[in-house]
Amino acid sequence: MFINRELSWLEFNRRVLEEAADPAAPLLERAKFSAIFANNLDEFFMIRVAGVKRKLAAGVGDAGPDGRTPAAQLGAIRRATQALLDQHARLVGDVILPALAAEGVVVTPYADLEPEAKEALGRRFEEEIFPVLTPQGIDRGRRFPHVSNRSLNLIVSLRLGAGTRFARLKIPATLPRLVPVPPAGGAGVMPEVGSRSLRFAWLEHVIAAHLPRLFPGAEVVAACPFHVTRDSDIELDADDDGDDGDDEIDLMMTMRESISQRAFGPVVRLMVDRSMPEDVRSWLVEHLHAAERDLYVVDGPLAIDDLFELGGLDRPDLKDPPFTPAPVPGVTAVPGATEGDIFALLRERDLLVHHPYQTFGAVADFVRAASSDPDVVAIKQTLYRIGKDSPLVPALVDARDDDTQVAVLVELKARFDEENNMTWAEELERHGVHVAYGLMGLKTHCKATLVVRREPGRLRRYVHLATGNYNAGTARVYEDLGLLSARDDLGSDVSELFNALTGYAEQDRYRKLWVAPEHLRLRFVDAIMREVEAHRRSGNGYLAFKVNALVDRTIIRALYAASQAGVTIDLIVRGACCLRPGVPGWSETIRVISVVGRFLEHSRVYAFRNGGEDEIYLGSADLMERNLDRRVEVVFPIEDPALAARIRDDILPAYLRDTVNARQLMPDGTYARIEPAPGEEPFDVQAWLQREYRPPRVRSVA
Repeated sequence: MFINRELSWLEFNRRVLEEAADPAAPLLERAKFSAIFANNLDEFFMIRVAGVKRKLAAGVGDAGPDGRTPAAQLGAIRRATQALLDQHARLVGDVILPALAAEGVVVTPYADLEPEAKEALGRRFEEEIFPVLTPQGIDRGRRFPHVSNRSLNLIVSLRLGAGTRFARLKIPATLPRLVPVPPAGGAGVMPEVGSRSLRFAWLEHVIAAHLPRLFPGAEVVAACPFHVTRDSDIELDADDDGDDGDDEIDLMMTMRESISQRAFGPVVRLMVDRSMPEDVRSWLVEHLHAAERDLYVVDGPLAIDDLFELGGLDRPDLKDPPFTPAPVPGVTAVPGATEGDIFALLRERDLLVHHPYQTFGAVADFVRAASSDPDVVAIKQTLYRIGKDSPLVPALVDARDDDTQVAVLVELKARFDEENNMTWAEELERHGVHVAYGLMGLKTHCKATLVVRREPGRLRRYVHLATGNYNAGTARVYEDLGLLSARDDLGSDVSELFNALTGYAEQDRYRKLWVAPEHLRLRFVDAIMREVEAHRRSGNGYLAFKVNALVDRTIIRALYAASQAGVTIDLIVRGACCLRPGVPGWSETIRVISVVGRFLEHSRVYAFRNGGEDEIYLGSADLMERNLDRRVEVVFPIEDPALAARIRDDILPAYLRDTVNARQLMPDGTYARIEPAPGEEPFDVQAWLQREYRPPRVRSVA
């Protein structure tokens, strides 16, 4: 009754690939989804497959919840991945690139270029490419070189006298993968930026064509590309977080050391071009200390995530229509209206902010308002994934003065954002902001801001709690929900949460918040069982959850029990889902859909009918063991009746009506597209939400 987590995730990436295959989508958006597919797969191998391989290496032979041993999992992952890679290569090579070429964006093999274009690329090779290349011979005096993680390389076969030698050449990641090519008949002149007709050649093809320049005196027999993925997981034990009274310095140093070792993890995947001979493949597997099961053969270009480079082209006709997030009335200025006092507004009512349909500027403006308000005495915030150009950090720095305490918890262990977060942490510390780095053995994943303001007769707390990161960049493409509130009970809870995060307070009771790891799983199970009891009393029991992943076995068992009791359950699970719906006697009343579209569905929403006294919760936590056991997470209630009704009656039903971006999980673990009912128009929830949040037109008054 448990679907394998890794295979379920691969099914999610298949849905991403289906977006790339959608003929109705603009071509550059299809290229983007092709790149997302490849990037997702890299990270999957770096973390998830690496974990399965570590179990196998440690001799763990026990079967998982789905009955598969680690060895059986690896076999199933390999078969599914190779099939997906074959499908991906055909889609890119036979469909997307030819369609782009028909629209004037041509990615062409170097061998197909005319002499004038090759001559122009030869000059570019000499001036911009040759100086940064480092050929590495491999013989008795020169060991096989280290091949860094996610690097694209050429293995070059050379004939020297009567013998054959190999050399490795790394394709520099500092250079564009897609090299501009002069237009046909253009006499070698490179096209203007913004030109509608553009040609590109793959960088590795350009380099391969000029290998004699790198190996004078040798005959170049062949050059074959390969791409390496290494184990890149960083999971610090509690002891690694430091326990000698200097925790923060030790954690920073430990993280820097761990990140530096990422490039040297064991190989978990070796991808090669189909043109590579069998004996060269075997030689490469041996020298990379990989196994044959780590080898994947692709009939086409490797490292297709570099198609992201096409996103910068000035071809709006090949992209989704531009989308501008709507302002949040009262927080960000509405065109033609006057911006209000956010604190006065929050004293009257709560505000719900929905990204990307509403601007992240609302959150930034809340923090800016606090940083410039002389009555604000404290600002506290958690930062998990901050982004490179954060509007929040300058506001936090500006707020730092003798009368305002500013405390920030920067999570250094946010995977693949560690270095960026360390840079921001040091920047904040240089300006006198108190920075904490999280709790020993736990990642701080909750999204919370606390503002304490001096008002007549009292100090009042204002909070922002959210499902998504304080990252202005991802907020333009990630769907998330956030709450701005001045409710006293929420403010008191968030204040005590920060005391636990930055000090030594052992807080295990909160008024309104559900907090992990103390009691979040228990809260969920109790709420599900409460729904069962309410259904037994009056019928009409209903649960609706929207999450990124559903993996936790305890929660899944509770949902099965609720289904067996007759409770109707709708689950919107974007990624991995280990629950098997629609099984007679087990999960007949459970429906699971996944929504994958233009925006990344990222909010976590938990709705309980509760015998007619509906409860709506939002939060940072997915239903996974890591979120419930090894992270600090916060799930918070939406108690304003109008906001709760908006989520319960409008937003969640709209997702469940989607027939454009949604697929339904079948009992066998596969997904099927949801088709409109006869006579109904297709319904796209993301397009609907874009329309819903458009601000009303403000008429000018003469």
